[in-house]
Amino acid sequence: MSFTAIKAMVAAVPALLVFAGSAVLFSKTRAAPALLQLLGAGCLLVVVLAHISETLDLIPWMGWGLPDSVGHYLDLASAALGLTLFPVGLLWHSLRT
Repeated sequence: MSFTAIKAMVAAVPALLVFAGSAVLFSKTRAAPALLQLLGAGCLLVVVLAHISETLDLIPWMGWGLPDSVGHYLDLASAALGLTLFPVGLLWHSLRT
């Protein structure tokens, strides 16, 4: 297994923890900020899964790691949404409470 695959799998741990925490918060509050956090954490989890798929060469037709490929744009869009939605939801939730 390559070092890149190990890094991606190590990055999966905090992404899963953030997703699980957001899911618990959303199940308790059912509020819009918690939903934004959950969607953002889900997008960050997609980024990690895209990197794992890239290193293990899963779903090769996605063109992981190649510019102008479906995999590249899925990774990019998920990262942009995750890094936007999660902090906005977190800030909104902290300002509400």
